[in-house]
Amino acid sequence: MFLEKLMPSQFVESIHHIDIDQLKRNNIRAVITDLDNTLVEWDRPHATEEVINWLARMHEAGIQVTVVSNNNKERVDRFCAPLNLGFIYAAKKPTNRAFLQAVRQMNVTIAETVVIGDQLFTDVLGGNRLGFHTILVVPVAQTDGFWTRFNRQMERVALIWMERKGMVSWRRKA
Repeated sequence: MFLEKLMPSQFVESIHHIDIDQLKRNNIRAVITDLDNTLVEWDRPHATEEVINWLARMHEAGIQVTVVSNNNKERVDRFCAPLNLGFIYAAKKPTNRAFLQAVRQMNVTIAETVVIGDQLFTDVLGGNRLGFHTILVVPVAQTDGFWTRFNRQMERVALIWMERKGMVSWRRKA
């Protein structure tokens, strides 16, 4: 069923609420993460100190991180280059190509990788279609770029429906 593909494996408030030790215990060796409104606000060009620390903790735990973003090369490169972070831009999520490319680049399997993002129709759907463990986070900012606003309206409808059906016990902020 389509709605099952929209259900994240896990829901947390932010990347900082992800238990890195639990990822290690679950044999996770890699993270595919969205950029805009997942790591930082969609209009913030560079990483915050908190994100830099989170990335360092991932590195110390032996977990690789690749940013997979639907945004353009200039935006993603400006964020990732100073961090020496691998990335894929213009990913066309939720299609499979960028997710599979990221797994190949990190030399890991889907079972060893989690997908983190703030959108059901791009990050969660794309990850779930391939069998990744998916982690949905609350968007860092309450504003979005032009194209994301439509997705957010669709997400609200899907989440309200899921909540009414008892499929979720949490609700995203409006």
